[in-house]
Amino acid sequence: MRETTETAAPEVAETDEAPEVSEASGVSEAVAASGALRLPARAARALVLAAVFTCAACGLVYELALVALGSYLMGNSVTQASIVLSVMVFAMGVGSLAAKPLQRHPVAAFAIVEGALALLGGLSVLALYAAFAWLDLYVPALVVVAFGVGALIGAEIPLLMTLLQRIRRQDAGSAVADLFAADYVGGLIGGLAFPFFLLPLFGHIKGALLVGAVNAVAGIAVVLWLFRRQIGRGARIGLWAGMAAVLAVLGGTYALADRFEFSARQVLYRDPIALTERTPYQEIVVTRKVALSGRPDLRLFLNGDLQFSSVDEYRYHESLVHPAMAGARGDVLILGGGDGLALREVLRYRDVRSATLVELDPEMIKLARTYREIADLNGRAFEDPRVRTVTADAFSWLRSLDRRFDSVIVDMPDPDDVATAKLYSVEFYGLVKQALKPGGRMVVQSGSPYFAPKSFWCIEKTIGAAGLATVPYHVDVPSFGDWGYVLATPTPEPPKLELPGALPGGLRFLDADVLRSAAVFGKDLRHRDVEVNTLVHPRLVEYEGDEWKDA
Repeated sequence: MRETTETAAPEVAETDEAPEVSEASGVSEAVAASGALRLPARAARALVLAAVFTCAACGLVYELALVALGSYLMGNSVTQASIVLSVMVFAMGVGSLAAKPLQRHPVAAFAIVEGALALLGGLSVLALYAAFAWLDLYVPALVVVAFGVGALIGAEIPLLMTLLQRIRRQDAGSAVADLFAADYVGGLIGGLAFPFFLLPLFGHIKGALLVGAVNAVAGIAVVLWLFRRQIGRGARIGLWAGMAAVLAVLGGTYALADRFEFSARQVLYRDPIALTERTPYQEIVVTRKVALSGRPDLRLFLNGDLQFSSVDEYRYHESLVHPAMAGARGDVLILGGGDGLALREVLRYRDVRSATLVELDPEMIKLARTYREIADLNGRAFEDPRVRTVTADAFSWLRSLDRRFDSVIVDMPDPDDVATAKLYSVEFYGLVKQALKPGGRMVVQSGSPYFAPKSFWCIEKTIGAAGLATVPYHVDVPSFGDWGYVLATPTPEPPKLELPGALPGGLRFLDADVLRSAAVFGKDLRHRDVEVNTLVHPRLVEYEGDEWKDA
């Protein structure tokens, strides 16, 4: 039977049972359609609403996948979320308007829309990863993909409304209520499934492909089966073949996803990848290269940002830790530094009674303990009985802290998004100040005063705004370039930049002369006119984004 067309018809009483009437009888389109279903109207509506529920869940997963991927690859999660959500919402409006003429043939149109959405949404993460790795066109590609997915999602609602009315006529208010109830509940399930199920178990690429397959089955198969008598045999065969082709593409891509991801990831890193791991908090990548001299270069990256190179990490960590240890150091707190390298330097001092390390990601600590080359590099510091590890968000942990420390070492990732920028805020440094004993010292890794001078001086000014006296300094770390730190104390007078009197042996870089010169900044690196970074106004994210994009 060919798909019926809309005609004016008299009102028909709602009924759960579909009456047996032919299309030629001249009665309401809804009655004719429901008769063609040979299914009770209530069951048919429930099946369509279940498809609405599933498609809504899939649509929200696509949105979240694009936001999360952008945050991993580009940083600044607020910007990525704003781009994706604003483009998609606009595109949904465009898609809804574009669906108006399609309502003449809603069954075929909905099947085609869902097939396109399953294909585009399922392949979206893979396509954007490729655009980032090989083409350097991530943001333009993101806008195009977000618009395409949003337009197809927007086209769903008018077509689904038409299909529901074909099963049983309802007043507009009741029909909209039923449709959007299923849509919103589906969004809830999709929103929860992405971070707690899909991402941990399947990752970005495979998770999106799997959702695309579900989208295809729910959107196409249900409608084609339910309304199979309302479209011609040739169209029905073509649509089923199209769905099979979509599933074949998604399935084949799923089988090759691991190989693709490895190849794309390797393009982003100069050296061969030795290990990669996706945790609920970040992507951990370890690369390893052996020079002609036989010296290995082991590098750790978190979300694409270099954390250390085994060739010169001692310069960074000696400069970070030892100036802070010139004061009292019986009880030391390390915030971040899950690789254990700052901890290694702290444990050189025999008079350190306790060293507490707070790290958000337990997988990072596990890696530092068990990955042989990193464990060798940190001197198996986590096995020292003086060490206590805490897996928690440093900001929240400090708020409930009921003890104080002689020295606090803040070794956090660069603040390139709001989540990390809070760890460089006035409020955060205020909590650290409360955790310091009178006369205690805090040191903060503060980025590059050369590549990111506004960011560096923003951190220094923010620490001062929290009521600590500061001394900035910087050293050369070949892997990073010119790198800076801020030493601070809660006393009115700035701390003296010096080394401990009983400096432990084994230091390869830092001595009194090096530290003395570290306090001197060239004319082009001196203080900039910057604002303080707070929770409400994370200005540091803006500084970081502007400065590092050209570095």
